[in-house]
Amino acid sequence: MEATASHSRVEPVRPRGLAPLWVCVAVAFLLVSLVLGVVSGPVDIGIGPILRSLAEHLHLPGVTSSLSPTEDAILWQLRVPRVILGALVGAMLALSGATYQGVFRNPLADPYLLGVAAGAGLGATLAIAYLPAGLRGQQVLPLAAFLGGIAAVVAAYAVGRSAGRERDAATLILAGVTVASFFTAVQTFVQQQNSDTLQQVYSWILGGLPTTGWSDVWLILPYVVVSAAVMLMHRRVLDVMSVGDEEAASLGMNVRRTRLLLVVAATIGTAAAVAVSGLIAFVGIIVPHAIRLMTGASYRALLPLAAVGGAGFLVLADVVARTALAPAELPIGIVTAFFGAPFFALVLRTSRAGSR
Repeated sequence: MEATASHSRVEPVRPRGLAPLWVCVAVAFLLVSLVLGVVSGPVDIGIGPILRSLAEHLHLPGVTSSLSPTEDAILWQLRVPRVILGALVGAMLALSGATYQGVFRNPLADPYLLGVAAGAGLGATLAIAYLPAGLRGQQVLPLAAFLGGIAAVVAAYAVGRSAGRERDAATLILAGVTVASFFTAVQTFVQQQNSDTLQQVYSWILGGLPTTGWSDVWLILPYVVVSAAVMLMHRRVLDVMSVGDEEAASLGMNVRRTRLLLVVAATIGTAAAVAVSGLIAFVGIIVPHAIRLMTGASYRALLPLAAVGGAGFLVLADVVARTALAPAELPIGIVTAFFGAPFFALVLRTSRAGSR
């Protein structure tokens, strides 16, 4: 009887699959964002020359690029890698945010819930403060941030395990808050002891997409692909989990194991993204909630649309960061916070009104 009742609660969510209309809208939004990201910059390169250059790079017969060697290098060694990196980071943050919201049944959960941001910030701070200047480049700093983010989540899991409820959602959230507070305190102490590194640390914390070519893309691509695949393959499971742990267990699901798997996948993907971009806030809240308002709450549609929408959103945010104060460049975290903070306030107000 209980299983029948639980099943009836899940059925209203399942039919809301991935509608072709919203797929087309999301893909169109991403394509427009990518085009704007590639054509925007201090050097004016039009869409026509870009397409001819692409055709030449693909070795299509009878097509010759009109770009100079300098313009070609700017396009393929700076702009295109940066746009692709922004799309990967945005997709990962939005997808992880939607997954955390489903796993913890908390619409305000974000990718940094279990201390990933605090751990990555501490790892980056330690690398900037104590490593020799020659080792603070784009290879060691992302590694330090990645390891710091993973260490924070492992510590949060250990704290939850010490309470005997390491896979309980509420316990993991509280453990993440505890670990994040401690790591932030350590980071502040290190910064105060090494005040000469404050500017570099804060520049990293505010977030930004590096223009170092393809190395960062290849660095995070394996983590993003594997993590995204795990989360997308479990999008139907998240619909079942949304009705509650007891109801999901009555349908034969191992809730604890599934929650742990999804948390690990979202955490690894987030840590990889943060490692190269710094701390970019609100992407994991803005994008999933905007998609919910348009398509409903089913994770079958929400997760893939969040990945595509997050990619387009961060690419557009980077365009604003590059052009708003050109030739100077804003930290991308400021741009996302500018749009995200009011949106977050709107979500809080809507959630409060809906609970009355």
